[in-house]
Amino acid sequence: MKKALPIGVENFEDIIKTGYYYVDKTLFIKELLDLKGEVNLFTRPRRFGKTLNLSMLRYFFEDTRDTERNERHKELFQNLKIMEAGEAYTAQMCKYNVVNLTLKSAKQPVFASAYNKLKNAIIEEFQNHRFVLESDKLTTEDKRKFQQMISGEAGYDDYSEALKFLCKCLFLATGEKTVILIDEYDVPLENAYFRGFYQEMVDFIRSLFESALKTNDCLQFAVITGCLRVSKENVSSPILMRSAQGSEQVINSPRELVTNFTGMK
Repeated sequence: MKKALPIGVENFEDIIKTGYYYVDKTLFIKELLDLKGEVNLFTRPRRFGKTLNLSMLRYFFEDTRDTERNERHKELFQNLKIMEAGEAYTAQMCKYNVVNLTLKSAKQPVFASAYNKLKNAIIEEFQNHRFVLESDKLTTEDKRKFQQMISGEAGYDDYSEALKFLCKCLFLATGEKTVILIDEYDVPLENAYFRGFYQEMVDFIRSLFESALKTNDCLQFAVITGCLRVSKENVSSPILMRSAQGSEQVINSPRELVTNFTGMK
């Protein structure tokens, strides 16, 4: 029987288990590790498999805290090219906490609606990691704040620094740093630019990104995808990222992700 084309399929496990045609892109994992960038931005046009690649990264790097589940995830990569790359790379499998956030739902007509969509996406990630509440390593205050994040009772300032706080709680509970995966980072910003609430959205995304990506001791590395490029400015505090053409790009800080779009200056 002929294999089907995975049109619209964005989950790596579904691609492998269902037997769709799959162009092996697992050496992207080796490329990412060789790059050694703490924050890595990959920009490609829509429908170029960015979300699928992030799904692949999640299945490769995430320690699910369940031995059997981890083994199932490792099996997905059998007979794929990354398994031939050497132990230095395969040893990274199922090793880290992974926070996987997509921002595509924030394409809304007003800031309040867009903010609520982002808030709900953040809440979902906290729910996915609520096991940390069982740890005696978190303080009573940390647990209280974590519960507020899950219930939606936390304030704007808390959600604007949510990723950094989640990484901190995960590190305290597990002793492992976190890999952050952010998909379609530019959707809320591009939408806000054309809808007339760009500055409000910039302020929120800037705080979310800068706290998580620039001053986060619990971050292993981050991978961010989108369509819009980041322009190159003067270098003072460099973070290594990638441009749309795949060449390395040094930028000042995550601030440039939200302020320096090509054609939007």
